[in-house]
Amino acid sequence: MEFEEVKDKVFRRFISRNQIDQVVQGIADQINSDYQGKNPLFLGVLNGAFIFAADLIRAVMIPCQISFVKYASYVGTTSTTEVKELIGLNEELNGRHVIVVEDIVDSGITMDHLLKELKNYTPASVKLACLFLKPEAFVKSFRIDYLGMEIPNAFVVGYGLDYDGYGRNLTEIFKLEN
Repeated sequence: MEFEEVKDKVFRRFISRNQIDQVVQGIADQINSDYQGKNPLFLGVLNGAFIFAADLIRAVMIPCQISFVKYASYVGTTSTTEVKELIGLNEELNGRHVIVVEDIVDSGITMDHLLKELKNYTPASVKLACLFLKPEAFVKSFRIDYLGMEIPNAFVVGYGLDYDGYGRNLTEIFKLEN
């Protein structure tokens, strides 16, 4: 469909499933090359990254593990400056290679908080795999090591991204119509 109605808003198709699949495979190919013999721990950020994390982990062909954390900084369609930890880390990270898996970075406030927190666990390395970046909204300075693609500063849903909890199940990315 060209348009999707999610809750009380209308969204237009923006990124196809085929494009998403190609981007995910490209990230997996880089990780497969970079982490030969390293057994990384993928750390997915819930809720949004669960679909990306599932597709990415299936495309990774090296020995690895996956776990999840959950943080919140959104209310409706607006990012806040307050970051709340909802589900914490349960894995031993000391000496491990960690790859944080995030669906989208806009302001970067939540991810900046998480990356700083992870350093307290003395991992061997921490890298970030992110499907989408909104460079116009990005206010932090951390590096995204595996970036799928940059998108404009528009509100998007689908492929795990939501509007008030809805729209995550859409297989493509849809952008809010103005």
